[in-house]
Parts: sequence; structure tokens; C-alpha cells
Amino acid sequence: MNERSDIEFPIWRKKVDQSFLFESVTPIPKWLWSVWDIEHTFSNVLSKLDPRSAVSITFKGIKYSGHIFFSERTNGQMCRFAFEKSLHAQLKDAFLMSYMRALESQIRKQDGEKADIELAIPFWEFIDIEFNSEKKEFTFTCHYKQLPTFPRLFEKLVSSPAIKQVDDFLAGKGTDRIHKQDWKPRVEYKNEVGAENVIYTLLDTERKLIYVGEATKLINRFDNGHPDISQWDFYRYNVLPKSLEVHRLTLERMAIRDMAALMENKVGIISFSLSEYRLVNRKVDK
Repeated sequence: MNERSDIEFPIWRKKVDQSFLFESVTPIPKWLWSVWDIEHTFSNVLSKLDPRSAVSITFKGIKYSGHIFFSERTNGQMCRFAFEKSLHAQLKDAFLMSYMRALESQIRKQDGEKADIELAIPFWEFIDIEFNSEKKEFTFTCHYKQLPTFPRLFEKLVSSPAIKQVDDFLAGKGTDRIHKQDWKPRVEYKNEVGAENVIYTLLDTERKLIYVGEATKLINRFDNGHPDISQWDFYRYNVLPKSLEVHRLTLERMAIRDMAALMENKVGIISFSLSEYRLVNRKVDK
């Protein structure tokens, strides 16, 4: 582990733990208050709704918003650091092993196990947190990451619907959530293990074609081929919750009909032709 030579401001080298990845707020230890001039910069700021609590956070070149504020406790004040959910998502991607261990810990707790997960699966990852008090700007830098045993697999898994469903369940977000995916090249679809109960979209970017479909299992459906768009090169999909499984076909037909109203299609639906792409689905409700 090499020491950094590019540190500009006072630094907190923080262990990446479960609370940092999942909780909406992280306490700032009292020894840092004077180092970062916290009490002066955020004097009498008692809520993140207070405009004076606002800070910016830069991580991997992208800026996020956050808040620093104090709360009263029986043993004195606590300084809290909150930041937006999209940054939480990026931190989970960056610290894959800590994220997976945190999920494992939550699953074990659900099963009634009380063992310390850091003793059961011992490793540590660290993030450097710098603070420019004059500009109220934080900089996050990955300092040490535990390499996954199967790094490529872990990278794919962390953004998969299956992991997101576990994350949602453990976070108490319920099960009736639709998990949306970004566009991916065709060569990656074999990696979509666990992509079930889906509505998907295919693109042929050379011929400017688009197709909407549904599937019980995405990989199996793609393996069976699509004669109307055989040379598609990109795909994306939405994973429906179990409660919508019986309505999947209806939702697919609605999505196809909506698409037909926006672009040229094969069945003569009047459209505004908002795109140069052409819908190639043969079955469209009128």
C-alpha cells in the first residue's frame, strides 16, 4: 500500500464499514472537529434543511451534494455527515468486497446469527476524506481496496438486479420495485444471470431499428433469437417485481404501443416520428 503524495487538505482515513455504505448519515468523530474547523464553519447548524449545511463532495471526478449538521444527544452534540444516494451507489461499486460483506452480514442477521462479520470475514478497505473548510468541499479518494477473488464477476454482480433486490429487501424498501438497467452491448447478455420477469428493448444502431419484448428469463429469450431484428447490437431491460409477473405481457403491449406512437412502425400506427429509429414489432395493439 503506497502512501499518497497528492493530499491537499486535512484528511480522515476512514475504514469503509457497513454504516458508511448503507446509512443516510455518518458521524464525524470529535477529534476531527478542530482539524476541519467544523464547529466554526457549521456553527448552530442543526438540520440538513438549513442552507448553511450544504457541502459539495467530489469522488472520481464527479461532484455530489451533501450536508454537515449537528444533533443533540444525552451525552452532548454529534456532528453528522449526509450525502446523496447516488454517491452511496458509487461507493458500493468502488468498494465491492465491503459491500458484499455488508450484504452477507445483513442476511446473517435476518437468519438470527449474531457473529461479528469483520471477524468472520476479515479484511479492511479505506477511503481518504479531505475537507477544504474555506470552500466547504470534500474530496473522496479510494486509498485501499481489497481485490475480489473474481473481480470481473463481482463487477457484473454488483449492478445486477439480483443484488439490487437483496439490497432493497435488507434496507426495508419492499419488494414491489422495478429495477431499471442501462444500455449494454450485445456481447454482455450472457452475464445477465438472474435477469427474470423482464421487459426489454433491443437496438440495431446500424439499421436504426428498435424492438420491445418480454421474457421470463432474459438469457433464454435472447438465445432463441429475434428474426425481426437479428443484428441487434445493444439491449436494456427492466426487472419487474413478482407482483407484476401476471401483468408482464400487458405491460409489454403497452410499452410497444407507446413506442409505436413515437416512431415509424410496421402496422400503420400514426406517430410523430420523433426518432430516426423504426419499431419492428409486428404485433401492436391499435
